[in-house]
Amino acid sequence: MLEDVLLLLDLKKEHDYENNMIIVLKKFGTTLVSRPSGKEAWLAFQPNLKNTSDSEEIVVDFTDVLVLTPSWADEFLTPLRSRFKDKVRLFNTDNSSVKATLEILDKNKF
Repeated sequence: MLEDVLLLLDLKKEHDYENNMIIVLKKFGTTLVSRPSGKEAWLAFQPNLKNTSDSEEIVVDFTDVLVLTPSWADEFLTPLRSRFKDKVRLFNTDNSSVKATLEILDKNKF
């Protein structure tokens, strides 16, 4: 499974013209479930975060994510927010599954 995640990262990260790192979550799949899967995605993405500059914002794009569970999000988004604090921006969070999960994380610790 790790090989699958690494293949999905062939585009790894994309930068827009305003010096933001964009993490397109659908590259990990459209159904993001399970704590082990979220942890695996987080660990696989680490090399992409090594050279992030202090001025860069981290944009997490939820476009085309159909299902996001609190366990997956806790393993990926919580450490991302822990590390980059208020530089993390969440976009395209209109999906009800994404909204509900983000509300749960926000209540708990996110």
